[in-house]
Amino acid sequence: MGLFLILLITEIFTPVVLKQHFYNNSKPKYFISIFIHVILSLWVWIIFFEMATYKSFYDNPKHVWLMMNMTSSVITIVLPRLILVLLHFTGKLINLKKRSHLRGMTNTGLVIMIFILSVIAVSSFYGRFNFRTEEVTIKVKGLGKDLEGLRIVQLSDMHLSAFYHHKKQLQNVMDRVNQLEPDLLINTGDFISFGWREFERDDTILIKAKSKFGNYAILGNHDVGTYDPDFTEADRDNNILIMNNLIKASGYQVLNDEFKTLKIGKSRIALIGVVTGGRHPHMTHGNLNKAITGIDSVDLKILLSHDPNHWEEEVVGKTDIELTLSGHTHGMQMGIITKRFRWSPAKYFYPHWNGLYISGNQYHYVNRGLGVLAIPFRIWMPPEITVITLKKE
Repeated sequence: MGLFLILLITEIFTPVVLKQHFYNNSKPKYFISIFIHVILSLWVWIIFFEMATYKSFYDNPKHVWLMMNMTSSVITIVLPRLILVLLHFTGKLINLKKRSHLRGMTNTGLVIMIFILSVIAVSSFYGRFNFRTEEVTIKVKGLGKDLEGLRIVQLSDMHLSAFYHHKKQLQNVMDRVNQLEPDLLINTGDFISFGWREFERDDTILIKAKSKFGNYAILGNHDVGTYDPDFTEADRDNNILIMNNLIKASGYQVLNDEFKTLKIGKSRIALIGVVTGGRHPHMTHGNLNKAITGIDSVDLKILLSHDPNHWEEEVVGKTDIELTLSGHTHGMQMGIITKRFRWSPAKYFYPHWNGLYISGNQYHYVNRGLGVLAIPFRIWMPPEITVITLKKE
């Protein structure tokens, strides 16, 4: 009801502002602004009424898509309109004796509106599909010659409902993975956002990505049904079972607090996976001690752990695991990435938010993810395909 009233207020007062500001000075500007207003309003109201009348499962990909687009519409259209209205009528109040408004204040509101709309439009239609391949070389002390040059491709945080209506983009990512000719394909979780229904038939797309020595994945905190408000504990247990089957159908072997030993030439790798649950700041991590129990002599240990904060809590300085791969942060889907400078508000919640981190002979790489969550945009924070090449130090 609250959102409906806000929509109604901005819908009524925005045309009033546009008329008072443009009509007597430039009728073409007035009619153009009203036309744009009507087009944006149609989009907002269509999404709102579809959301209001939706009656199916919460984790239906269409519902997730509607929720993301409603949030985006509020931030992109409704909030700037509200700012414009407040600035305009504040200007009228200040200039009450002259029975006019302060054009500078209204212009400020219009500039803010155009800026927000432009940034989010670009980051929604281009930024979130601007997949970037990050090439990383890790020099491991005493690495066996059979592992020299091993190529690991890491994907993470697909949030498959982000590709609702965009299956071709998902297919393009799988094609790019194959072009990279990975020796190992690793997925560090969050295939979905709420529940298993978001998977649709995306397993038929994901299975097309191949690697020489196999594909391995773990469950992220979204995969275990943490965020679906309609799930009971039994539903969450069932969700985990279904998700395991769907991920397996996508060509991955799922590591649930366990390890898998691979033989590559005369060398042996232990791939270790732990399940992540909970939500920030109360994340839960699988039983790492259980996952590593039984590992005998291997040449390299690689841990798949969705939450990057897990590395500081249980891995570095406490185990002999050489390489840990994580995701989860998305780089908060906004920030700045250049060749020489990287920043995101994610750093204030996750000290390891993206890239390679080193402590002694232990390495931690955090992937920015492929999909989007909550809001369908990435502002200067491109989705990532990671290629890690192992070299002997």
